[in-house]
Amino acid sequence: MVFFISTMKEYKNNINSKMSVLFPALTHRNFQYFWFGQCVSLIGTWMQNAGQSWIVLQITNSAFKLGILNAAQFLPTLLFAIFAGVIVDRFPKRTITIVTQAVLMACAFVLAALIWTGNAKYSYILIIALVLGTAQALDMPARQSMIIELVGKEDLMNAIALNSAIFNGARIIGPALAGIVMASIGAGSAFFINGLSFLAVIYGLYKIDAAKTPMNESTGKGVLAEAAAGIKYITKTPVLYITLLLSVVLCVFSQNFNTLIPALAKNVLHQKELGYGFLMSAMGVGALIGALSLAVRSRRKPRYEAFLFGGGIMALFVLIIGLQHNYIISAVLLMAVGWGMVTFNANANNIIQVNAPDQMRGRIMSALSLATGGMIPLGSIYAGYTAQRFGSSFAYRLSGAIGVTAVIVTTIYYYYLKRKQSSFSGLQK
Repeated sequence: MVFFISTMKEYKNNINSKMSVLFPALTHRNFQYFWFGQCVSLIGTWMQNAGQSWIVLQITNSAFKLGILNAAQFLPTLLFAIFAGVIVDRFPKRTITIVTQAVLMACAFVLAALIWTGNAKYSYILIIALVLGTAQALDMPARQSMIIELVGKEDLMNAIALNSAIFNGARIIGPALAGIVMASIGAGSAFFINGLSFLAVIYGLYKIDAAKTPMNESTGKGVLAEAAAGIKYITKTPVLYITLLLSVVLCVFSQNFNTLIPALAKNVLHQKELGYGFLMSAMGVGALIGALSLAVRSRRKPRYEAFLFGGGIMALFVLIIGLQHNYIISAVLLMAVGWGMVTFNANANNIIQVNAPDQMRGRIMSALSLATGGMIPLGSIYAGYTAQRFGSSFAYRLSGAIGVTAVIVTTIYYYYLKRKQSSFSGLQK
């Protein structure tokens, strides 16, 4: 018996040792609560994302109206992101996140009720999307800037990669599960399951015993002045404004998946719920592979070139998708798009956080939210109109071509600055 207990302890120590090497962020107790809560909640979130896009397309039969819906959901981030960053810097990030997650849970239950009662009108879904977007405008910078408080700078990239892993693991499971649920017991159940899933993340946030106080108190200068200070810092820091500008372009033109994939599945590949769900999941497979590879390599010195390479791969394969009409090939290409997307986004997140001063991290992470989520309204309208007017395949070709061009131009500018400023390395040392 003693031998058995000793062997089990040794086995457990070996597992913990390997875990600390591969996934050091998970050795932090607070991050464990945060991460495992997200594991459950994000599956429900992706069920709702897939279900909402499909329901709207079924109700309206319009890619343009679907684009308008996606735009509405991210319009508050476009309008209020920088000001939201001031709030995030002033108040405890944990408290903000608990409140926003509760609002998101309520929205999911309302959507389920509307569908079950036969009142799921486009206008109602549009209003709920605006409420969701308002909560997300605060939730994204608060949640993302809290991570460094949970794990520190040394394990930040590992934590970001692990978050990307569960986000994209949920991207695999969620849409496929949504397709199964919608086809078997109805769309309302997909939204109800999402509402229940928020209980896990709220519990995890409640158990966190760090990050309860803001990084800095109000300077007394007012919201506008503090927001302007954050913008001024960004414009004077090349690594920040280059990263944010490329993120804006690729978000507008190459990451409109909630609009383009449903239109591709329905209008080009002639798929129904299950086919659409598995297309979304295929992209999630590639993204999960990218996230896990980043997590394993997170202790290596970050390179700005990885950020550029990820963006180039994503845009290139978006372009190639528009050149063919085969379901299996489309799924494989979407896997490559997913890999490039998570490599690009995770490196952007790490670059921004490492180069952000602690007292401005909320504002600068809000700028990243603006550059990504905030630009989705413009990208959704662009993608919806282009797909409706010229066809889904043309929208993919145009989006990919613009993205590839932007990556090439940014790469040239990056190396120009690197030669001009020998100290410019893309990351603080």
